[in-house]
Amino acid sequence: MGFSTQDGSGIPRRGTAKATAASPGSEPPPASARTLVPSAELLSEAAADSATSEEAAETPADLTPIVGANLRRLRVKRGLSLERMAKASGVSRAMLGQIELGHSTPTINVVWKIARALDVSFATLITEHTATSTALVLRNRAKLLTSHDGSFTSRALFPFDEPRNVEFYELNLTANAVEDADPHPIGTTENLVVTSGTLELTVGKVRHHLDTGDAIFFEADVPHSYRNPGSTNLTMYLVMSYANRVVGA
Repeated sequence: MGFSTQDGSGIPRRGTAKATAASPGSEPPPASARTLVPSAELLSEAAADSATSEEAAETPADLTPIVGANLRRLRVKRGLSLERMAKASGVSRAMLGQIELGHSTPTINVVWKIARALDVSFATLITEHTATSTALVLRNRAKLLTSHDGSFTSRALFPFDEPRNVEFYELNLTANAVEDADPHPIGTTENLVVTSGTLELTVGKVRHHLDTGDAIFFEADVPHSYRNPGSTNLTMYLVMSYANRVVGA
């Protein structure tokens, strides 16, 4: 998937998408109410080069402080400077600093890069922990990831309260649109079913055609892409499974 939550976990994907909404029962406050205290290092980074358009395609402000705080906490916990984090993730030092300060929010692709570098799940970077045994995921409060051009959306059908080995998503792709996904961590698998429309799925160099009702299971640790060759909207449901539990707290 272009945005799943673990990476080593895209919605998936790694994609160029943005996130909205809050986890059940604990809606995060707006960015203005959760300002991070900037360090001298972060201030210098935030004042450096402006981020590229690909890195800076923004997500709604309610997740901005969450992503920034999680990134900083995990980076510091691992003893990584912004310079080392930039080299490990392929994301510029300036952009990392801006994300930590809550001044910029990353695309799904950038979050994937950061998650891979930190060896945590995608969910870990965009989640505030809330303990619960039962969670109702209401449509109007679900986390929605959207590609930069709006052609691809992913709705998480599970609570973002902690890292998980298995995640469940509703994916939508507009007519003639393509969503590319970077490789997920080794051992990651995707089990996908098409509920409406037609899907052209490319895994590595192999192309698969799925019609409504068709399903496919594949190893997602290689580049893959989703294409809607039809003239109507494509809807899919995806179960993302990770080989090892990733603890990101």
